[in-house]
Amino acid sequence: MRYLIKLSLFFAVCFSAVGQSGTLVIESWREDGKIWDEKIIPAFNAKHPGIKVEYRHTIATEYNDQLNGRLADGSAGDIITCRPFDDSLKLFEAGHLVDLTDEDGMENFPSFAQSAWQTDDGASTFCLPLASVIHGFFYNKTIFSELGLKEPNTVEEFFMALEKVKGDGKYVPLAMGTNDKWEAATMGFQNVGPNYWSGEDGRFSIISGEGKLSAPEYVAVFEQLGRWGPYMGEGYQTRGYGDAIEMFGGGKAAVYPAGSWDISAFNSKIDLGVFRPPVANSGDDCFISDHTDIGIGVNAKGSNQEEALIFINWMASEEFAGIFTNALPGFFSLSNHFIDVADPTAKAMIAWRDECDSTIRNSYQILNRGEPSLEMEIWETSVGVINGSMMPADAATRLQTGLEAWYKP
Repeated sequence: MRYLIKLSLFFAVCFSAVGQSGTLVIESWREDGKIWDEKIIPAFNAKHPGIKVEYRHTIATEYNDQLNGRLADGSAGDIITCRPFDDSLKLFEAGHLVDLTDEDGMENFPSFAQSAWQTDDGASTFCLPLASVIHGFFYNKTIFSELGLKEPNTVEEFFMALEKVKGDGKYVPLAMGTNDKWEAATMGFQNVGPNYWSGEDGRFSIISGEGKLSAPEYVAVFEQLGRWGPYMGEGYQTRGYGDAIEMFGGGKAAVYPAGSWDISAFNSKIDLGVFRPPVANSGDDCFISDHTDIGIGVNAKGSNQEEALIFINWMASEEFAGIFTNALPGFFSLSNHFIDVADPTAKAMIAWRDECDSTIRNSYQILNRGEPSLEMEIWETSVGVINGSMMPADAATRLQTGLEAWYKP
């Protein structure tokens, strides 16, 4: 009898421990706490009611430093939201992230998606790919209808549309500025570029050293950007990101070089349309920047690793992919699952994955570790070409020369 009492007490303690496991804390820089609290965590708890989850937000500009401090003193959360590439790679190499290579569900993510959270040799994956952002062009459907314009498919159709808007004189054809620089690189160079350098093939050729950033395809990217300036309206050189959003959202411009993260900024303001980056010739293969933006990892020294891995496994599911993508229009699950997307603009953009090959921004993996920074060089050259102070061939040569100064394939 005494043995049975002890045994029953033992099982009671064990089951109590499982039922009252410590709270899983998610570390993140994203200001999405309400969505996690109201949609994502309740969906997880419907399947795992015994695991409590808490979302902890840190200001984006302070996230890396604060997270590193908490990891160092042992106070970090169990689940780490991962920035792509080197920031997270450093965490893994320092022993802060669990190797997730063989975890259930990882097979649901394509190689380009996993590359943002892998070692250089691709042998270890340390964060589950969570979401990407897709590049293209937003347009004001009302303005297009008024001027009799259709969504352009080719580069020349694109410039014919801009020319017609400019000729009408009521609207700015292209709502972007060069004051903040990053837009010229991100929504300019990295948006239209993949159609010139053939997406992943071109990206990997630069990493391997077989390709050169001074090659004709990169000169051609800059040649297109060099045609943008005359369509960007008076004073575009001093126009910032927020100014461009206000201009397009206020119905003053026809086209906005876009990242999908801006969908929510315009949905309630204008009749929003979207078209993918134009190709050189009708029928050409197309490529889109489907850029890996957010991953999710497990704290290697967390006290609730078993529960954290249960949560990670669930995040690899079709259920999570659908909830996340619809809760945050413009942030697309990187999984291979079919997702029924509700937002019409987001639905149109994610459908491009069925038409075009996905790639990521070509400066982000490996090639941005030295000086001069390739990413910063793309900022400067893209702005220079759009502003007319730099020739396309000179811009492409500058990128290659800067890379060769420190990078040995």
